[in-house]
Amino acid sequence: MDSKLWLQKLLKWRKKHINDRYFIIYLSVIIGLLSGIAAYFLKSTVYYIEYFLTSGFQKQEQNFWYVIYPAIGIFLTVLFIRFVLKDKTQHGIPRILYVISKLGGKMKHHKVFSSLLGGSLTAGFGGSIGLEAPIISTGSTLGSSLSQLLQLNYKTTTLLIGCGAAGAMASIFTTPIAAVIFSLEVLMLDLTISSIIPLLMASATGAITTKLLLAEKILIHFEVSEPFVVSDVPFFLVLGILTGVVSLYFNRMTYFITDKLAIVRNIYLRGLIGVSLLGVLIFLFPPLYGEGYDAIRLIISGDSIKLVNNSIFYMIRENTWFFAGFLFFILVLKVIATTLTIESGGIGGIFAPSAVTGGLTGFTFARVLNDLGWTKQLAESNFTLVGMAGVLGAVLHAPLTAIFLIAEMTNGYELIVPLMLTSTISFITIKTFDPHSIFTKKLAERGELLTHHKDQAVLTLLNVKDVIDSDILTIQPKATLGDLTHLIAKSKRNLYPVVDSQKIFQGLVILDDVREDMFNHNKYGIPITKYLRQLQANEIVSINDTMESVMEKFRQTGNYNLLVLNKGKYVGFVSRANIFNAYRQTLIDVSQE
Repeated sequence: MDSKLWLQKLLKWRKKHINDRYFIIYLSVIIGLLSGIAAYFLKSTVYYIEYFLTSGFQKQEQNFWYVIYPAIGIFLTVLFIRFVLKDKTQHGIPRILYVISKLGGKMKHHKVFSSLLGGSLTAGFGGSIGLEAPIISTGSTLGSSLSQLLQLNYKTTTLLIGCGAAGAMASIFTTPIAAVIFSLEVLMLDLTISSIIPLLMASATGAITTKLLLAEKILIHFEVSEPFVVSDVPFFLVLGILTGVVSLYFNRMTYFITDKLAIVRNIYLRGLIGVSLLGVLIFLFPPLYGEGYDAIRLIISGDSIKLVNNSIFYMIRENTWFFAGFLFFILVLKVIATTLTIESGGIGGIFAPSAVTGGLTGFTFARVLNDLGWTKQLAESNFTLVGMAGVLGAVLHAPLTAIFLIAEMTNGYELIVPLMLTSTISFITIKTFDPHSIFTKKLAERGELLTHHKDQAVLTLLNVKDVIDSDILTIQPKATLGDLTHLIAKSKRNLYPVVDSQKIFQGLVILDDVREDMFNHNKYGIPITKYLRQLQANEIVSINDTMESVMEKFRQTGNYNLLVLNKGKYVGFVSRANIFNAYRQTLIDVSQE
């Protein structure tokens, strides 16, 4: 039986026997299960590659393999992407947001496995990235692909993408509540009864699957060993400001390095520069190797001195102020190492690096105060965990995600008050300087960011090319009034674009301008150029303009129609009526329960 015919029969049977709402819940469970299996593959692969490569290292000796391993992993990733996939599509959360906003939620199917494999190679060989972006990309693609297969509408597609993201994040951290909040806070999904239940099901299923499959030593969990003390509140408030400043540095340094490396057009030269600098940084500061959660584990367990293992500074590790300086350099250099990894061709994200940077910030802050002896001894492990939430929430502009992530990773809510205080102040601090997160900044600048603001979201989803009027007749520049009169007899519109044989727009003739002369046969020989109007810049839009800018031009001009050009060539017109109809239909699509 033909596969398309079989699918059509299956869809008809489903429509008849399974309610839409229950069907989405069933799909969310399937997506959560598959995301959990994908997370198991990713975490296990990275763990065992890293173990195989580094288990023989002697802690007191420097190891030049730290220079070579990340380059090998990035090189293999680049080979896979360029010569196996032959695709330049980006992997990560910004790409997911772009697909939701501009591509109707249709992600490329190969990302189900390409993000996993690329992330495994990059992180397993020591690339300084997070695994959250690859697994979330995989989970989101699972949701998108399933929706495309079942021919579901846009609203359901975005929900299933969110289910994939929630299931994947819950799988990688076993934090189901934080994963749901992440989908609502970062992916900008609407919070409704019809959306929250599938998100919860996907998240819970993903977390359970990973918990069953993964060994405990691979899971990311921390234990709160010291209780929260109310007298520490002022220090957590200061930590909030500090993590906000660190988050701002994290974002700005990411943009800076990305822009500088973009100047190098040759991708191989750019990759060589990137991996060379990365190798040197990891050789000098081994905690930059891989995700960085091992460094947080050492701090939480009270073995922070082991951070200097395999470093050239091993022999002076006992010096108090040297150790504080060592920590400072790691937290400053982590973002540099991460950006170099990604810009060199590696696949990964900034989720883990920002959390690790925050943890190092909190620990360094508490350790310095303890060494100075100006205050009572602070619980360094608590400040480490709260610092993780502070930087993570500020970089992502998702404080709730960060709060619940750390709360769930510590298996309790002992630190919920300092988590809330520090994350909120950190978020307010960075929001003052950066209105958009590191994920959304460039999308927002291009007007391609879907938001919770319903009107803004609908405008983002509309494309100029989808609302172009196609029934407007054009006329050649060499035509006469007589030619135009014959054209008017066939036309239903009062606009007549003058376009040459190369589709270059020459000007516009409006019916009102020729109305008196068109009934005078003696004037039929007059060139049409006599009646030509030239349009102002705000009366013309590009086919690639955002709908926001189009609506602004309608407001400025008061026109009913605007000309659409593509690199100077005539495309058509957009009208207020067409945009209103498209707006109304899109609003129905994104709002229906």
